[in-house]
Amino acid sequence: MSNQLKAAAIFTAVTAAIALNATPAVAAKGEKCYGVSLAGKNDCAAGAGTTCAGTSTVDYQGNAWTVVPVGTCETMELPAMADGTPRKGSLEVLDRDAATS
Repeated sequence: MSNQLKAAAIFTAVTAAIALNATPAVAAKGEKCYGVSLAGKNDCAAGAGTTCAGTSTVDYQGNAWTVVPVGTCETMELPAMADGTPRKGSLEVLDRDAATS
Protein backbone atom coordinates (compact mmCIF):
# COMPACT_ATOMS: atom_id res chain seq x y z
CA MET A 1 0.00 0.00 0.00
CA SER A 2 1.40 3.39 -0.95
CA ASN A 3 2.05 6.08 1.62
CA GLN A 4 -0.73 8.16 0.06
CA LEU A 5 -3.25 5.35 0.49
CA LYS A 6 -2.11 4.73 4.07
CA ALA A 7 -2.47 8.43 4.87
CA ALA A 8 -5.95 8.49 3.30
CA ALA A 9 -7.01 5.41 5.30
CA ILE A 10 -5.76 6.93 8.56
CA PHE A 11 -7.45 10.25 7.79
CA THR A 12 -10.74 8.47 7.08
CA ALA A 13 -10.56 6.47 10.34
CA VAL A 14 -9.74 9.54 12.40
CA THR A 15 -12.48 11.59 10.72
CA ALA A 16 -15.04 8.85 11.38
CA ALA A 17 -13.97 8.60 15.02
CA ILE A 18 -14.28 12.36 15.49
CA ALA A 19 -17.70 12.30 13.87
CA LEU A 20 -18.75 9.71 16.45
CA ASN A 21 -17.30 11.86 19.26
CA ALA A 22 -14.72 9.22 20.05
CA THR A 23 -10.98 8.81 19.85
CA PRO A 24 -9.62 6.44 17.17
CA ALA A 25 -8.82 3.92 19.92
CA VAL A 26 -12.42 3.96 21.14
CA ALA A 27 -13.77 3.60 17.61
CA ALA A 28 -11.55 0.56 17.04
CA LYS A 29 -12.39 -1.18 20.34
CA GLY A 30 -16.04 -0.48 21.04
CA GLU A 31 -18.17 2.29 22.48
CA LYS A 32 -18.05 4.65 25.44
CA CYS A 33 -20.19 3.38 28.30
CA TYR A 34 -20.87 5.73 31.21
CA GLY A 35 -21.50 4.56 34.75
CA VAL A 36 -19.88 1.11 34.60
CA SER A 37 -16.32 1.82 35.81
CA LEU A 38 -14.98 0.99 39.23
CA ALA A 39 -13.23 3.83 41.05
CA GLY A 40 -9.91 4.59 39.39
CA LYS A 41 -10.57 2.23 36.48
CA ASN A 42 -12.32 4.54 34.00
CA ASP A 43 -10.88 5.19 30.54
CA CYS A 44 -11.56 8.94 30.54
CA ALA A 45 -13.99 11.84 31.05
CA ALA A 46 -14.56 11.46 34.75
CA GLY A 47 -16.14 14.88 35.19
CA ALA A 48 -15.51 17.62 37.70
CA GLY A 49 -12.54 17.15 39.97
CA THR A 50 -10.84 14.58 37.75
CA THR A 51 -8.57 14.75 34.75
CA CYS A 52 -8.87 11.60 32.66
CA ALA A 53 -8.07 7.87 32.69
CA GLY A 54 -8.05 6.28 36.12
CA THR A 55 -9.36 9.36 37.92
CA SER A 56 -12.94 8.43 38.78
CA THR A 57 -13.37 8.53 42.53
CA VAL A 58 -16.41 6.33 43.14
CA ASP A 59 -17.62 3.05 41.68
CA TYR A 60 -20.09 3.44 38.80
CA GLN A 61 -19.55 7.21 38.60
CA GLY A 62 -22.12 8.42 36.08
CA ASN A 63 -19.86 10.86 34.27
CA ALA A 64 -16.91 8.46 33.84
CA TRP A 65 -16.72 6.11 30.87
CA THR A 66 -15.05 2.87 29.90
CA VAL A 67 -14.82 1.35 26.43
CA VAL A 68 -17.01 -1.75 26.13
CA PRO A 69 -17.87 -3.98 23.17
CA VAL A 70 -20.50 -2.39 20.92
CA GLY A 71 -24.03 -3.27 22.01
CA THR A 72 -23.18 -4.34 25.57
CA CYS A 73 -23.25 -1.04 27.49
CA GLU A 74 -26.92 -0.86 28.35
CA THR A 75 -27.31 -4.58 29.01
CA MET A 76 -24.39 -5.14 31.41
CA GLU A 77 -25.34 -6.59 34.80
CA LEU A 78 -24.28 -4.20 37.54
CA PRO A 79 -24.98 -4.14 41.30
CA ALA A 80 -28.19 -2.31 42.23
CA MET A 81 -27.97 1.15 43.76
CA ALA A 82 -28.23 1.53 47.55
CA ASP A 83 -32.01 2.05 47.32
CA GLY A 84 -32.43 -1.15 45.26
CA THR A 85 -32.92 0.65 41.94
CA PRO A 86 -31.34 -1.27 39.07
CA ARG A 87 -28.11 0.32 37.84
CA LYS A 88 -27.40 0.32 34.10
CA GLY A 89 -24.67 1.68 31.87
CA SER A 90 -25.48 4.46 29.43
CA LEU A 91 -24.18 5.76 26.12
CA GLU A 92 -24.59 9.27 27.57
CA VAL A 93 -23.39 10.91 30.78
CA LEU A 94 -25.46 9.91 33.82
CA ASP A 95 -26.40 12.18 36.71
CA ARG A 96 -25.84 9.51 39.37
CA ASP A 97 -23.10 8.19 41.60
CA ALA A 98 -21.30 11.51 41.23
CA ALA A 99 -17.98 12.03 42.92
CA THR A 100 -18.14 13.96 46.12
CA SER A 101 -15.39 16.32 47.20
